[in-house]
Amino acid sequence: MIPQRIETFCNQFVGFVRLTDQEGNQGWGQVSTYNSDITCQVLHRQVAPRLLGRDCSDLDDLLDLVTEREHKFPGSYLRRALGGFDTAYWDLKGKVAGKPVTALIGGSAGPIRAYASSMKRDITPKDEAARMQRLAGEKGFTAFKVRAGAEVGRGKDEWPGRTEEIIPTLRKAMGPGAELLIDANSCYSPAQAIEVGRRLEDNGYCHFEEPCPYWELEQTKEVADALDIDVTGGEQDCDLTVWRRMIEMGAVDVFQPDILYLGGIARTLRVCRMAGAAGRPITPHCANLSLVTLFTMHLLRAIPNAGKYLEFSIEGEDYYPWQEGLFVEDPYRIEDGCAFVTDRPGWGIEVSPEWLARSQYHCSEAP
Repeated sequence: MIPQRIETFCNQFVGFVRLTDQEGNQGWGQVSTYNSDITCQVLHRQVAPRLLGRDCSDLDDLLDLVTEREHKFPGSYLRRALGGFDTAYWDLKGKVAGKPVTALIGGSAGPIRAYASSMKRDITPKDEAARMQRLAGEKGFTAFKVRAGAEVGRGKDEWPGRTEEIIPTLRKAMGPGAELLIDANSCYSPAQAIEVGRRLEDNGYCHFEEPCPYWELEQTKEVADALDIDVTGGEQDCDLTVWRRMIEMGAVDVFQPDILYLGGIARTLRVCRMAGAAGRPITPHCANLSLVTLFTMHLLRAIPNAGKYLEFSIEGEDYYPWQEGLFVEDPYRIEDGCAFVTDRPGWGIEVSPEWLARSQYHCSEAP
């Protein structure tokens, strides 16, 4: 496949990518959410000129070439832009082959157990527990994630005592059979994280995410080594050399790459293989209902070291108003606590024409 045209349709929050090859075949992908309009500029200025008109048969090498040529820009925006190209490539390839993307990477259509993932910290523990109980009844979820501390909170909570209250409150509300997860979003020092982790262990939690500032790998490893609960992380990391170091040192027990933060399916598969060689599972980060959760569903149906569940955001238009009305047909349904990958070619979605008509449009073409 030789890409000839890259088109982007974006607003501040979401950026869809349409890729067209030399034969007129097309595929849809997405750059990462948040400041997607900026990411689309990076895609057209720094990625498209290096990819258009080139043979994509060795996608890994081609994506490496972009990062090498753009070596002065080693950060997140370049990888988020690469993710837009990569995910559109896989959709195009799947449509040409008549197969879902998961089949192209070794998987098959079918269900994936999901956990209900809360983004909220401005909610009382009692109210958080009540909505998790409701979701258990309505959707059949048996695993649930809430938030600890404040996001990158320098050791502080949203209000005093919130974490100490929510840990036992959720356990009592959901009962002994529920799997409970918690995300600290880089809040704590190692000593604080270990203290919170002990409390989580006492209440039967199974997953303690990003307890320390994520860039401080030694701090996170100190916590992981001290606790029996699974310490998890990796969502923010977009550099493959950092991933190699993180995996080799055993910084966490469960690795959580975000497909679009990292740069797409191909680069995420490389992380999955590294983690698999180290005997560690992959439970990716996918915290909204744009396309990133669908990409993750296809990945989890294919990799041998897939973790126990899919992250599934429970936040609707009150929290993420921008994720409404993106698709002609909603690709997400939860039944008995599971999401489902269809056997439709590619990603199996159609972006809403009404949404596209309201978006900012840009196009890059091969010379």
